[in-house]
Amino acid sequence: MIFELDKNNSIANHFLVELRDEQVQKDSLRFRQNLERLGEVMAYELSKELDYSESEVKTVLGSKSAMLLAKQPVLVTILRAGLPFYNGFLKMFDKANSGFVGAFRIENEQKNISVSSEYLASGNISGVELIVVDPMLATGKSIVSTIRNLLKNGKPKRVHVVAAIAAPEGISYIQANLDIEHAVWVGSVDDRLDENAYIVPGLGDAGDLCYGQKL
Repeated sequence: MIFELDKNNSIANHFLVELRDEQVQKDSLRFRQNLERLGEVMAYELSKELDYSESEVKTVLGSKSAMLLAKQPVLVTILRAGLPFYNGFLKMFDKANSGFVGAFRIENEQKNISVSSEYLASGNISGVELIVVDPMLATGKSIVSTIRNLLKNGKPKRVHVVAAIAAPEGISYIQANLDIEHAVWVGSVDDRLDENAYIVPGLGDAGDLCYGQKL
């Protein structure tokens, strides 16, 4: 399953446009806020696909039945760019446990790209809905590497890969290399990757736009 948020008209398109706009990007606080707001919207959309069970709430005047999450998901994000996007999800899934991964890409002289993961903190994910959020889905290698490392902590019921902006190549890589039930949720699918494996038109380096340029 592939869900594309911008296929339908909604206020979320305003957040996506501001994330891309090079003038708005000069305000790092605004950029982080837009990522967080987009995360909230996408968390809401994703929540529709989870399992629910009937519960009853008592009020001062009676009671009312409601369908509530049968089990809380586990949220995981890739540091550092993923934090604002993840915060949007955590606001919606406010009882969910969280995990964090430190991953970065390595490019050699031949332009071959690999992924290094040096930090992983996550609890047991067995039997749960695992939601992995990262604002940019470019090659897909970081996401696949992250999920494979997470599987050492158990086998989830299903994996949800969530990105604000994705390249078709990244989605294809996930579909070809992730051998567990999964769904892909994206704000928008862009045209392609360029020769440096950056998304076109994309928005630039999300981590730098959030927190400043790294050395």
